[in-house]
Amino acid sequence: MSNVVGAPLTRIDGRAKVCGEARYAGDFDASRVAHAVLVQSAIAKGRISAVHSEKAAAAPGVLLVMTHTNAPKLPEAAMKANPPGERALSLLQDDVVRYNGEPVAVVVAETLEQARFAAMLVEFEYAPDTAALDFDAAKASAYKPLELTHGPPDAGWGDADTALKGAAVQHAATYSTPMESHNPMEPHATLAAWHGDELVVHDATQGVSGARKALAKKLGIDEKNVRVLSPYIGGGFGCKGSAWSHVVLAAMAAREVHRPVRLVLERTQMFGPVGHRPHTEQRIALGADREGRLVAVKHDVTSWTSTFEDWTESSAMVTRVLYACPNGSTTHRLVRLNLGTPTFQRAPGESTGTFALEVAMDELAVALAMDPLDLRLRNYAEKDPLEGKPFSSKSLRECYRQAAERFGWSKRDSKPRSMRAGRTLIGWGMATATYPANRMPAKATVRLLADGSALVQCGTQDIGTGTYTIIAQVAAEALGLPADRIQVNIGDTDLPEAPVSGGSMTAASVTPAVQDAARQVRDKLVAMATADAASPLHGVQDVDADGGWLRSRSDRTRGEPFAAIIARHGGAALEASAEAKLTKEEKQKYAMHSFGAVFAEVGVDPDLGEVRVRRIVATYGVGRLLNAKTALSQLIGGIVWGVGMALTEETRYDRNVGRVLNANLAEYHVPVNADIPEIDVAFVDEDDQNFNPLGAKGIGEIGITGVAAAIANAVYHATGKRIRDLPITPDKVIAT
Repeated sequence: MSNVVGAPLTRIDGRAKVCGEARYAGDFDASRVAHAVLVQSAIAKGRISAVHSEKAAAAPGVLLVMTHTNAPKLPEAAMKANPPGERALSLLQDDVVRYNGEPVAVVVAETLEQARFAAMLVEFEYAPDTAALDFDAAKASAYKPLELTHGPPDAGWGDADTALKGAAVQHAATYSTPMESHNPMEPHATLAAWHGDELVVHDATQGVSGARKALAKKLGIDEKNVRVLSPYIGGGFGCKGSAWSHVVLAAMAAREVHRPVRLVLERTQMFGPVGHRPHTEQRIALGADREGRLVAVKHDVTSWTSTFEDWTESSAMVTRVLYACPNGSTTHRLVRLNLGTPTFQRAPGESTGTFALEVAMDELAVALAMDPLDLRLRNYAEKDPLEGKPFSSKSLRECYRQAAERFGWSKRDSKPRSMRAGRTLIGWGMATATYPANRMPAKATVRLLADGSALVQCGTQDIGTGTYTIIAQVAAEALGLPADRIQVNIGDTDLPEAPVSGGSMTAASVTPAVQDAARQVRDKLVAMATADAASPLHGVQDVDADGGWLRSRSDRTRGEPFAAIIARHGGAALEASAEAKLTKEEKQKYAMHSFGAVFAEVGVDPDLGEVRVRRIVATYGVGRLLNAKTALSQLIGGIVWGVGMALTEETRYDRNVGRVLNANLAEYHVPVNADIPEIDVAFVDEDDQNFNPLGAKGIGEIGITGVAAAIANAVYHATGKRIRDLPITPDKVIAT
């Protein structure tokens, strides 16, 4: 069927979710399931000198109190990691404490209430050591990481230092973003059950295959003996992209008590042992000629990581791609602190990097007395600045035009504090959005069943973005079936392997494999019919598939339903499998990115310093849309998070003991409905066939990028006060 892909199809899993039929990791049950509670350290650095677990072990219903004194010893390889895909975990193998909140015990009992009570009875004696908790003090020991996820930590072109010195107009400033925590609606949860030597795990994970590999390695067992299932996920945003300590600890505990064990993290335990976005300090220097053409750009980033694993917030990556400039320099440095290891958080690097770069560009525009949009257009990059490669597709110029027109940007008075609504100061700001277009190898299998319906199987997962639905749409269009005749089976390592749902790459990776497999099945059916003397399509050359029928294009009266063809040939399902991936040549030929333009209007109370976002207008070029409705939802969701990043979100910890101070949703402030204004999102018609056969790019993360900068720039326009440190809170607005 034509035009199924791109249609605003309602989520096929929507009914199950709103009716409570969708089962998340913490919802699964098992015979004789026991309940586990994680116990966390109370110091930031040191050793456990003694464990007092007798009271806990004697408490009602307790089956196990597992600490480093009695935990099963794991293979030496278990303690080695290859980040960022594989993490260094805390698996009770020694007495060392590396951060406040590190897992130090697991208590297992008959009921959750019994496990919680017993967990409070476990007492530790510590030999504390001096912890590194002050970012500013530790910066002197900053070091260069070995590698980033998508390139080297340092990269440059031309001679930025010399060009900057000779620039007619210069701007240099330091920008910072705070530690932030993910806080998806569903906390991390794991149900682990052993069946002899085989382990079955229900886990809240963004990557069932990655969790399987981690469990096999840490436990020293064959991957074939591990099965991980994750049919529904209540939000991930990066924190569920890795298998953290609690996943392996649940499996260890289940093996010890010889029963299935369920371990669900409490909300407070979502702050520390499962990653966060780290604090960044970004130094940006821009140089331009009098006409506003960039001659030099420098972007130096320092962020923190844990003392036991390198993880880098790659904020300077955006500077390597956004603007045409003959001379550039980008660097990343790390500072080790006694905090939990950071991790991917929606648009890691790009969200923080666009804040710094796009505010700096706004400041340069002020120095040049130039419109901020005109400055960006003056420095529009027609090719990748770092490597000189052409973009696989780029519609940013049209994004600027459309969004500016809908927003009414031409009516902006450039003078700060010049626009008001009553006593409220009004500000308009804009910024550029960008995120890499990523793909990884993915496999899929499609079966056309005897009743004429189809089953699609793929070991991917739906983290709330609509993966079930777009898979059904792609298969439906390729097969010539209505989408409601497609059954989608995902979230299981027994299915064909697919990558982690992160980096905005699930749709771009999985759907080409689904399309290929579905077309193979359709071709098999066509060959079967045209070779069958009993078929009205015997010998027909121009056959197409539509609505569950094969028909002749030239004579629509000649045709028959899929089910009739299959039934006449014994009723066996037709099946095909496919793998889709980018070739090395394709990767080297093009720079692959998505782009967008974000315009924001804020209102600022001049006395209280309260900032309210009044409206946001944005346009994106993200390739072909696979589903217009879910695409819009993803972009709006990203923008909402961008509002939180700009105005409210900050994880605060005690600099003396390393404990998070606002580890709850009452004090870690995320936007609510009252904080969110009119959001106007549109898309440029773009079809990136250079990137994948469907022309579609990922959209899960680009929505947050540029939003914080657009809001910060609007706050400057409203107040004349430049705030370079997120979040933009009232105290910063009214500070003299």
